[in-house]
Amino acid sequence: MTTVGSVAAVLLLAAGCGSGDNTARNSNSVQPAGAGKPLGGAYDTGYGGAGGYGADAAAGSGSGSDVGSGSGAGSGSGSAKAGPAGQLSVRDIASVGSVVTDSAGMALYRFDKDTPQPPKSNCEGDCATAWPAVPADDASAAAGIDASLLGSVARADGSKQLTLAGWPVYRYAKDTKAGEAKGEGVGGTWHALAPDGKKAIDKKQKTDGGGGMGGMDMKAGTELSVADNEKLGKILVDGKWRTLYRFDKDSAWPMKFGCLGACLDTWKPAPAVDKAKAEGIAGKLVGSVKRPDGSEQLTIDCWPVYTFTGDTEPGQTNGHNKQGLWFAVTPEGKKVPPTA
Repeated sequence: MTTVGSVAAVLLLAAGCGSGDNTARNSNSVQPAGAGKPLGGAYDTGYGGAGGYGADAAAGSGSGSDVGSGSGAGSGSGSAKAGPAGQLSVRDIASVGSVVTDSAGMALYRFDKDTPQPPKSNCEGDCATAWPAVPADDASAAAGIDASLLGSVARADGSKQLTLAGWPVYRYAKDTKAGEAKGEGVGGTWHALAPDGKKAIDKKQKTDGGGGMGGMDMKAGTELSVADNEKLGKILVDGKWRTLYRFDKDSAWPMKFGCLGACLDTWKPAPAVDKAKAEGIAGKLVGSVKRPDGSEQLTIDCWPVYTFTGDTEPGQTNGHNKQGLWFAVTPEGKKVPPTA
C-alpha cells in the first residue's frame, strides 16, 4: 500500500530534479546518484581517436577512484615513485604555470588537507599510493627556488618527507613523464607547487588575467561565474576560469553517471561550490551530487559538470561538442548548441 508520505517524498524529489531539460530545477541539497555502466571505448568516453586526448586516459587505471575525492586516493599506477627528489628546479607547464619539479622533471604537488604550520601530512594508506611522498633526503634547490623554504616533516611510518614553505611534497602516480601535471586540480584539493610553496595555478590565473575571456573581472573567492566567450557566448566557468561541461550520457533525473573509469582521466568532475560564491547564475540551479567514490560533484540544473584536461589554458573550450557528447553550459543550465 502506498502511503501519503512516500508519495510526497517522490513528488519532492521530482520537483527538485525533473526529467526535462527546459525546466529550472531546485538542486539545493546533495542528491544521491546511481552509477551508469562504465564507458570504455574512445567514442563512449568522448576522447581518443583522431585529434583526441587518449594519452591522458591511457595513463589511468580505469577505476576513476582517484578523481574528485577529498584525498584523491586511488589504485592508478604510473612512473611516480618515492625516490629521492635530487635537485629541485622550476619548469613552465602550459596548463598550470611555473611548477616545481624534481631532478627527473616530474611535477611536485601539495594537498589542501595538509597543514604547513606546523607541517603535517594527512595523506596515508591508499592516498599515499596514488600520491607518493617525496623523501627529504638529498633534496636541494636550484636557481629560482629559495633553499630556506625546504624542510622536512616526520610521517606516521617515521620517514622524513620533503616540505616546501611548510607544505608536504608529493608526486602523482599518473604522471608518467617529465612535464606532465595530470594531478593538478584532482579532487579540488591537489595542486602543483609554485616555487614559493603556493599553488602554481593561482599564480598563472593572476598573470593571465582570465585567459582571454572578454568583459570579465572575477571577484576574489568566486567559485562559479559566467564568462563571455568569443565563440560560444556566455558560458559557465569555475573559479580558475576553466570551462564547465556536461555529458549527454549522464542523466539529470534520475541522476546517473555515464563518465566513469578511464573517462575520468580526461573529464574531471567539478567539485561542489558554495552558492554564496557563485555569480551570474540563479542559486536554485546550483547543486551537488554524490559520486560513487563519495565525493561531491557540482551540478548545474541537476546535470553533473566537468572540466576538460584538453583545455590547457584558462578560457579554452576545446571540449565543446567533443564526440558530439560534451557541451559547454549556459548560465541558464542548458548546453551550448553544437554549432555555436
